[in-house]
Amino acid sequence: MDARRVGRARVDAPPGPARVWSESMFRDSRAAFWFILPALVFLCLFKIWPIAVSLGESFMQTSISGRKSFVGLENYAYLLHDDPVFWGSVRVTLLYSLVINPLAVAVSLALALLLNRRKWYVGFFRTLCFLPSAISLSVVAVIWGVMLDPHFGLANSLLRMLGLQPQPFLTSSGQALWCLMAMSLWRSAGYWMMFFLAGLQGIPQEVYEAAEIDGASGLTRTFRITLPLLARTMSFVLVSNTAFNFLTFAPVFILTKGGPMRSTNMLMYESYKSAFVNIDLGRATAISSMLLVVILVISIIELRLTRASFQY
Repeated sequence: MDARRVGRARVDAPPGPARVWSESMFRDSRAAFWFILPALVFLCLFKIWPIAVSLGESFMQTSISGRKSFVGLENYAYLLHDDPVFWGSVRVTLLYSLVINPLAVAVSLALALLLNRRKWYVGFFRTLCFLPSAISLSVVAVIWGVMLDPHFGLANSLLRMLGLQPQPFLTSSGQALWCLMAMSLWRSAGYWMMFFLAGLQGIPQEVYEAAEIDGASGLTRTFRITLPLLARTMSFVLVSNTAFNFLTFAPVFILTKGGPMRSTNMLMYESYKSAFVNIDLGRATAISSMLLVVILVISIIELRLTRASFQY
């Protein structure tokens, strides 16, 4: 057979498995793109575009007459150097997040470990823990506001029944922020618990059986197997919870209005007040833009710290 016939035979040969797989993969990729296109459109319209508009607005200043003028980084410079109210809000937001983030993760993980059992009554307690997260945050804030009323609230009624002194709760600058933390923990712990339960049930049982054969105790299995294998779930919960808590607004707006004495004046509420009370859109959008950057940086650090280095 000469070279021309060999070349013709190669050209006329049916496509091999690699070529068929490549074309199939290309078709699957195009189909996947059309499936996610609506989500991408909504993401751009309701997430990316508002962020871009907010960032652009932070370089502007609006006069009393509504006229806008470009001021560059002046809004950021004023916040960082000449705005004590902003720095007070930063301290309150950081304190709130530094306390509630690890506390929410620890409580939700503990609930997941307790309720990760095959018992007939476990479903009831899982539902009981998850129910608060099914209630609107605004409704939860109203309920807690009634419960923590210093004069007629349920909490002080119980304290009086026990012979204890009633507490000011939300009307005290020393207690208001901690009350908001307690409310946030009550509402969110059951929600994050479900993610930890999903992660626990995804761990292969063979790993636990092998550890039990080797004589590992329950505490050893928890710290040497369960927690390391929950690294990805832990990372997701920690980052999501961080963003959620940094953006806390509704409880502050409904319960405390940033008081008393600005003890609950978080950054999101300060941004709202600057935009809709003081009509200073430049300052408001500068605050929200800086908050977005802070969340992004902290999220990257958390992802690095909780990154898993194994597969199972």
